[in-house]
Amino acid sequence: MLPPGMAELLQSASLLVPEETATGNDLTAADVWDHLAHDEWETALNLLEEFGDAGPLPLSFWERLAETAEQLRLERSAAWCHWRCAEIRNGMVRADLTLRPAGETRRTTPIPGAGVLRPMWDIGHLSPTGGPSVSIAALWVENLPELEPGGRATVRLVPLTPAHWTHLRPGQPITLHEDRTAGGTAVVLETRPPAASTPGS
Repeated sequence: MLPPGMAELLQSASLLVPEETATGNDLTAADVWDHLAHDEWETALNLLEEFGDAGPLPLSFWERLAETAEQLRLERSAAWCHWRCAEIRNGMVRADLTLRPAGETRRTTPIPGAGVLRPMWDIGHLSPTGGPSVSIAALWVENLPELEPGGRATVRLVPLTPAHWTHLRPGQPITLHEDRTAGGTAVVLETRPPAASTPGS
């Protein structure tokens, strides 16, 4: 039995996708409506999530998808949609991260991929005494459930304090810390500032 309001949530989310927007497989919002007409709710949700890579969508879009994913009890999908909401509010940095091998740092277990870890990052700021001043950002590993020590992956970072991160540019190196030792090094691939606080954003 479909939870009340789920169809309306997905329909209203699909209306926020521009008509010309298509996924990498050339699917459009019209395809979402086709899945909705056949009660294929999870497929429609997954397709709507893919539109997020085709161009910026408003905060309300991701909020509706997050609510739908929670009603469907799709935990990782719900976490991803909430993550995209956080990217819109706080900005986002994509980076190519390489973790140091086990034995070289305190960490001996994989980093969880779904945005639960909030490590510190040396992004080039100095403290009043001249030493490094770290900033905190949550970490999402793209396309992997977790990242093993010594592993390499593209990650997305959501800054806790967005103003600390505005100077970063593609190609810039940053360093992950979970304690005083460096836990990994990353190269910035892309930066996005927080979305402007406008209606529907």
